[in-house]
Amino acid sequence: MRLTERDYKIMKEIDRWRACTGKHIKFLSGFSGQRSADRRLKLLIEADYISRKKYLYGVPSIYSITSKGKILINAPKRMEKIKVEQIVHDMTVIDAAIYFNLKNNIDFDKITTEKQLHRSDGFGIRKHRPDFIFNDIDKTNCVEVELSLKAKTRLENIIKDNFLAYDTQFWIVPDSQPKIKQILIDSQMIYTNTEIINLEEVKNYVSKFI
Repeated sequence: MRLTERDYKIMKEIDRWRACTGKHIKFLSGFSGQRSADRRLKLLIEADYISRKKYLYGVPSIYSITSKGKILINAPKRMEKIKVEQIVHDMTVIDAAIYFNLKNNIDFDKITTEKQLHRSDGFGIRKHRPDFIFNDIDKTNCVEVELSLKAKTRLENIIKDNFLAYDTQFWIVPDSQPKIKQILIDSQMIYTNTEIINLEEVKNYVSKFI
């Protein structure tokens, strides 16, 4: 197949987010409709640049990049295993990025994903990184999607580290996790750059566009 600039963009977006749904790729890659996006994705699958697999009931099929696709976009060749227990979280992170793009006019080129941050860290001790960061004028902000409760001490340490490293830290939390919200609310007294966004607001807003 003759590859287009958009094909390269599709593969780069899939790679930097680890995996994407078809709806995410349609939005991230600028397709006007889902049908045209799906047709192009089918061709890329047939050419063995990407793959598509159903992992969870109720969650759309997930696209990931193959070793052949990684070579094409000069990405590290090591294949990442799709962790079933992280799929809902990872797809929610992309929803959050789209939310900030739509609501705050944050260009995707200004967003750096957790995977990209770990790559820039290089080898060595793997430290916590936010789900993504973005630059807005002269500020660097981080976003954390928290769907399940961590140990309180660990969560508080992440909040503290984000306070020191970023101008604003946005935490996206579902209403079903009041304990997480309470820890964040208590932390706001000390770590004043902490903002809480309801996951339901993110989902409802993004659903109007994708």
